[in-house]
Amino acid sequence: MTVPVSYTCPHCGAVTRVERRADLADKSVTTVPQPGWEYAEPDDDDLESADGIAFVCGEDGPTTDREGEPVEGCGRPFYLNFVRFERGVELEPDPPTYGGPSFDFRR
Repeated sequence: MTVPVSYTCPHCGAVTRVERRADLADKSVTTVPQPGWEYAEPDDDDLESADGIAFVCGEDGPTTDREGEPVEGCGRPFYLNFVRFERGVELEPDPPTYGGPSFDFRR
């Protein structure tokens, strides 16, 4: 069973919708892809085999503002990242690119 799910473009605030399984867990929406993650296109039939969905704002179906009025998207890519697990442990990208800046002080 699929449900319509909405995502807001982090660049311009336009809202994009996609039909997907309700049990897929979202981790984040980012302006850059996570290192080593594989992304599906929004209209792919097998979204659950990917690590997330790569959108192009305004090119992957209709976009609206938050009130539902049609708007043009900005044409910039953004990425929905699913929660990933390996052997029951949630995986994090290396280095993490969501949740703010990341600094590496291991030099």
